[in-house]
Amino acid sequence: MFETEEKPYRCDVCGELFTSNANLTSHKRTHTAAKPFQCDTCGKAFSTRSSVSRHQVSHTGEKRYRCDICGKAFSYNSGLRAHIHIHTGEKPYHCDVCGKSFSSSSILSDHSHIHIKPFRCDICGKGFSRKRLLVFHKDKHAGRTRYHCEFCGKSFYVKSQLSVHKFIHRGTQPYSCDICGKTFPKKIRLTYHKIIHSTERPYKCDICGKCFSRKAYMKCHRLTHTSKEYHCEICGKAFSHSSNLAAHKRLHTGEKPYHCDVCGKAFSRNSNLSRHKRSHTGEKPYQCEFCEKAFHRKSHLAEHRRIHTGERPYQCQICEKTFYRKDHLADHTRIHTGEKPYQCEICDKAFSTSSHLSDHIRIHTGEKPYQCEICGEAFSRNRNLLRHKPIHTENS
Repeated sequence: MFETEEKPYRCDVCGELFTSNANLTSHKRTHTAAKPFQCDTCGKAFSTRSSVSRHQVSHTGEKRYRCDICGKAFSYNSGLRAHIHIHTGEKPYHCDVCGKSFSSSSILSDHSHIHIKPFRCDICGKGFSRKRLLVFHKDKHAGRTRYHCEFCGKSFYVKSQLSVHKFIHRGTQPYSCDICGKTFPKKIRLTYHKIIHSTERPYKCDICGKCFSRKAYMKCHRLTHTSKEYHCEICGKAFSHSSNLAAHKRLHTGEKPYHCDVCGKAFSRNSNLSRHKRSHTGEKPYQCEFCEKAFHRKSHLAEHRRIHTGERPYQCQICEKTFYRKDHLADHTRIHTGEKPYQCEICDKAFSTSSHLSDHIRIHTGEKPYQCEICGEAFSRNRNLLRHKPIHTENS
């Protein structure tokens, strides 16, 4: 039996324990955001000397560590070790609080912060593991942006977002795919793009065994297995996270602490305010890494991605037909139930989908919004326009 390693040094901010005073000193910089160590090449600052050493490899591009199984190369030995766990399925790093297991110590470290959130917003009550995250969050309440584009004046909360935005003005996209030649403004977008050239799905759900090409997809999927332990005492609805429960409760109280600085409209969630602001700016920040189509909402991007991945997670329990959108499944289910909840206010005719009702109402209004760009003839339904268009190709 090995003796438990003694950790006599305690952080006075979050209570975490360490084996040496040097480790405690390094840790404290995560709370103060101090970065005393600087890269000689690019000037980027870091909180530890070892982080500078690891960063400097990014300037040389050297990848000395190669996986014997798939041949993938890494700049750091730690990266190779973590990667090998994908092949073996091993998860040797365990969370002391909830017992969850991880394939690398860095992922465990990121996870640990969800249990320790000493920095709390005095406006909405949301907690944060680091002080700088709270500072960024409070900027959103105040409508304050710190970083401004000198070309167009657009503002950003985070400096990295401004850096990526500037590529639009410079007309440069420095990251190029070595397979098809397509270029991207961010390295992470190139990484995501390369997935379409590979059939590899290295990220496996440890509960049901389903595999995914991206870690983010796997994490989203895994939430479907997570128990919902936070319950609303008013309506009984359950949530996986306490923050979601807190946001939900505002629906009952009517509290709306997030205000649009353009039109003054108020919202119960900061995410709803962010989405609303895009109606003023026209911004579409969520871009598909496969085809680069952009969306106002993250949920719309998630639905769109399934066109590329072929994923159809919503299945009809009666006939087992699958769909990539939840609302499409709901519409389909009414074929079996005969339910027609959408009723015309003019003639009382009922329909199973809202789109069918919209098409029907145009019979009463005479509206024909779908117009042929060749001859100008207009139609009340898009499918009627599509049937009409071949007339022009047949006559040419």
